[in-house]
Amino acid sequence: MSTDSRASPPPALPSTLGGTGWTPRPAGHRAEVAAGGIWSRCGYRSEVAPLRAVLLARPPDSLASVADDPRAHLMTEPVDLGRLRAETEAVAEAYRAHGVTVRLAAPPPSCPPNVIFQRDLFLVTPEGAVLGRTASAQRAGEERYAAAALAEAGIPVLHTVRGEATFEGADALWVDERTVLVGSGFRTNEAGVRAVREVLAEQGAEVVPVPLGPGVQHLLGALMLVDHRRALLNTRAVGDRLRGLLRALDYDLLEFGPDEEVVRGRSLNVVTLRPGHVLMPAGRPRTRRRLETAGIEVSEVGVGEYVKAAGALGCLTGILHREADGEV
Repeated sequence: MSTDSRASPPPALPSTLGGTGWTPRPAGHRAEVAAGGIWSRCGYRSEVAPLRAVLLARPPDSLASVADDPRAHLMTEPVDLGRLRAETEAVAEAYRAHGVTVRLAAPPPSCPPNVIFQRDLFLVTPEGAVLGRTASAQRAGEERYAAAALAEAGIPVLHTVRGEATFEGADALWVDERTVLVGSGFRTNEAGVRAVREVLAEQGAEVVPVPLGPGVQHLLGALMLVDHRRALLNTRAVGDRLRGLLRALDYDLLEFGPDEEVVRGRSLNVVTLRPGHVLMPAGRPRTRRRLETAGIEVSEVGVGEYVKAAGALGCLTGILHREADGEV
C-alpha cells in the first residue's frame, strides 16, 4: 500500500486571524489624531497659537431657576436666559468670523446651569481630552455632558479624573510647548494636579503646580497668555512666585490692578485668537485702550449675562484645537 509523502498545505488563515483580507493598523494613536479622519484633529501646546476649533454650550432651561437664588448656583446676579442664549450665538458668530470652527453642544433642560462654562470641564491635549471633575456639588455631573459633546466632536477621552481628585480645565495653561502651569486651590486639588501630570508626562510635558490664594477662582483670569512670551496679569490674583516663574521664562508682563473693569467686568477674561490678537468682553474701554497701546489687536463681543453668571469669554469657551507648527 503506497502513501503520498507530500505534506498537505496548511489551511489558509481567516482574515480575523491575519489571513487574506487582514490589514494591520498603520499608525499610532497620536498620528491618527494629527491626521484627522478616525479622530478629529485636536489639542494644543500653546495658549496663543491660531485658534481653530472651540466648544460652546447652549444655555439649558435650568438657568431659569437661577433667578431665585443666584449664589446657590455660584452666580452673582439673576441671569436672563433669552439674553444669555443670544450672547451664545453672538460669541459663536464672533469666532466664525475669525475662521474658528464652533461646535455648539445642546445639554438637556435639566443639566446643571454652570455647564455654560465649558473651559472648566476638560483640557484637550494633542492626543485627546482629560475630562475634569468639578469641585462643587452644584456642578457635579456636568462632566457627563462634556464627555458626550467631546465624543460627538470626534475627540478621544484619554483620562477621566476620578477618586477624590478635582480638576477644572481653567486651571491649566501652557506657558511653552513642554510646560503646563496648573493652578492648585479650592477648584483643583493636589490629586487633580497629579492626575494631569501623569497624562501629560506621557506626552513629554511637565506640569508645574501654582498655588492659588483665597479669592482666586482659577488660574485663567489671573493669568492670560496673549502673544509669544507675553502675558496679562491680574495683580490682585497673582503672587511673586508666579510672577518670578514667568519672568524666568522671559515673559513680558502687562499687569492690571483690581479696578472695576477687571474685577466686576472680567475684562481680562479673554480668548487669544492668534498671537497678539484677543477677543474680549465688550464695553471695557480702559482695558481695551491699554491693550491696544501695548500693540495687542482687540476684537469684542458682548457677554454681560455671562458676567452675571460669574464668568466671561475665557470661561465659556472650551478650546478644542489650536494650530500646531507645520500643520496644513
